[in-house]
Amino acid sequence: MAATLERRLGMLDAIVIGLGSMVGAGVFVAFAPAAAAAGPLLGAGLAVALVVAYCNATSSARLAALYPESGGTYVYGRERLGPFWGYLAGWAFVAGKLASCAAMALTVGAYLWPSAMRPVAVAVVAGVTALNYRGVHRSALATRVIVAFVLLVLAVAVAATWAGPEAVCALCTDDDSGDQPLLGVLRAAGFLFFAFAGYARLATLGEEVRDPARTIPRAIAVALGVTAVVYAVVGAASVRALGLEALATSSAPLVDAVEAAGAAAAVPLVRVGAAVAALGSLLALVLGVSRTVFAMSRDGHLPRALERVHPAYRVPHRAEVAVGAVVALAVLAGDLRQAMGFSSVCVLAYYAIANASAWTLRRSWRSRLVPVLGLTGCVAVGLALPVASVAAGLAVLSIGVVVWALRPRAASDLRR
Repeated sequence: MAATLERRLGMLDAIVIGLGSMVGAGVFVAFAPAAAAAGPLLGAGLAVALVVAYCNATSSARLAALYPESGGTYVYGRERLGPFWGYLAGWAFVAGKLASCAAMALTVGAYLWPSAMRPVAVAVVAGVTALNYRGVHRSALATRVIVAFVLLVLAVAVAATWAGPEAVCALCTDDDSGDQPLLGVLRAAGFLFFAFAGYARLATLGEEVRDPARTIPRAIAVALGVTAVVYAVVGAASVRALGLEALATSSAPLVDAVEAAGAAAAVPLVRVGAAVAALGSLLALVLGVSRTVFAMSRDGHLPRALERVHPAYRVPHRAEVAVGAVVALAVLAGDLRQAMGFSSVCVLAYYAIANASAWTLRRSWRSRLVPVLGLTGCVAVGLALPVASVAAGLAVLSIGVVVWALRPRAASDLRR
């Protein structure tokens, strides 16, 4: 009998997990590389990221209503397109989100104790793994507290920047992105998408949400809408306080914006808020990745030992420990900015498969418009990211294809 998980999460829990994934460390760091890429067209980059995120979220919600199982697009691709595409989606998701986990852990370490960034990051990964090990309901409660605190910190930071002076020529920049404005907008969208991609966490928790056909689509819509408003407000405040040129070179944009506004007293709060936000993102990321690993191991694509469910806590405890161990190793050798780009490439590939899966649901072209737009957006934004990130992402996806081809059942699975 296949292992199953317990449905403990309600609507509010699902919304909070989505917010914890999206209103995380990305809002504190993503606007700097996005501003460097798009310059005065930063707003357009944010709009593109939102459109792609909306299409991906809508496609995911439609699929989650039909397939309320752990695994997200790994399940959708398998059921709608065939075993290979489901496997490739799962591989892309795990690879991309492992990089995201490492980036979030490093962000916590960088803000809390810069001189001991990596040891702190490893300790944080161990703590998050232990929390998830005790049960998803406890993780949801912790995420609720984190989201409330981060939103409070962002409100204080935005109020401080709008109360201070506006940067001289806020929309001026010496960046030459104007020579290739479309590429700049798409690249900015890719960096901002890194922060928006958290709604996948809800789909991967399909077996642990009560009434998933109703809960998951509504939770995704609410969480994405709130996140869009938060990002637009924070982005506008950062540009107003710093100007595009200073924003593009900042390593801590919101801290610099608060300082430029003359509200130095709020800086410690913003630093703590950034660390807590990264912790919240890490909490939700590890939760989602471990569920995909659980689903893939249950289907034989990863070691069967990882499909075990804890008899008392009813969570995939071996998958969670394995994910925690890999993230800890990545933390010791990783780089924050490179991790962002690599993660975006892999996760956009994951959502491209989600949109292709959603395209098969209905015959009407009107109903297929969203997945077509989403698929096109994923490909365009993914290829516009820095060459090194694209190359690394494609290399990892290629390794996944080779691993699949070497499996004894590969040929028969492709014929299905």
